[in-house]
This record gives sequence, C-alpha cells and structure tokens, in this order.
Amino acid sequence: MSFDKRYKTLRPPRHSGSASLNWHRCLLACAAALLLAVLAPGSVWADPLLTYPLRVGEHSIRAELANTAETRRKGLMFRTRLAESSGMVFIFPREQRISMWMKNTPIALSVAFIDVQGRILNIEEMQPHSEQSHSSAGPAKYALEMNQGWFRKRGIGPGDRIIGLERLPGPE
Repeated sequence: MSFDKRYKTLRPPRHSGSASLNWHRCLLACAAALLLAVLAPGSVWADPLLTYPLRVGEHSIRAELANTAETRRKGLMFRTRLAESSGMVFIFPREQRISMWMKNTPIALSVAFIDVQGRILNIEEMQPHSEQSHSSAGPAKYALEMNQGWFRKRGIGPGDRIIGLERLPGPE
C-alpha cells in the first residue's frame, strides 16, 4: 500500500481554477489568523507571569510582585510549586513591623524581612498551611518569600543586601 493510500494528505481539491483559488485563500486566511493569535496582546502563548530580577550576593532571583493590598493578601496561596530561584517580593506602603502566615499555602517557604535599604533583618522558616505568625525583627519595607531553605543553602542571612528592590514599582 502506498503512503498516499495509508495517510490522507492535505491537498487542494482537483477542481476548476476558482475552487483551487478558494482553497489557497482559505489557507492564507488560516495562516493570517494564526499569526494574529500569536502576536496579539494577551495571546495564549504569552508569559502570564511578570517577574523582576533581584540579586543577593552572587545569586539571582526572579521575583513576582505583591505590591497591592489584594496581591499582598493572596501572596502564594494555592500555589503547588515555586521554581528554584523564583520567589515573591511583598512591598508595603511604609516601613513597619510585618507579619506573614501560610494559610492556604501548600508549599514550605522561607521569608526574609528586609528594611528600606534592602538589608535582611531576619529570615523565618514557614510550614505549609500553618496559621502561625512570623514577624520581622524590626521595621521592614519588604518581605521576600522563597522555597524553604533557599537562603540557608546559599549562606544568606541577616545583614545581607538584596539588590534591585529600588527598581521595583512602588506599593499601591
């Protein structure tokens, strides 16, 4: 059995010249529609996750932003995983004592509380679904959540500086 008989191939119909022209127009229209779908804002192939680059020492971080009351409230709730060097940075309207918890968050996280100059005040280890409160050691402007143990594994601790916070959009 030949290839053509085993598998149907996409071919223009063998009709008059106008039918063939219609077939080519149809293919052209489909190609144009596909191109528009790919290039359109909000396309299904667009990256839905906006992240910002941060750095601590020699280590790079891709941080999602929580800078509104709603995004700070939701945080990483209901997320089942977080990429290795990805996290979420919470930006607060003013320097203040900050507390975080893990309600509805199924992944274990470490949170670094950070002052307005970008210095880490303290790092707390947080357990999934816990309602235990974890607080900053002093007035903080930022909190950075990463996978549990991320800071410890890299020797990052209080006094280390997070670079790039100053370039983030402000709190709303």
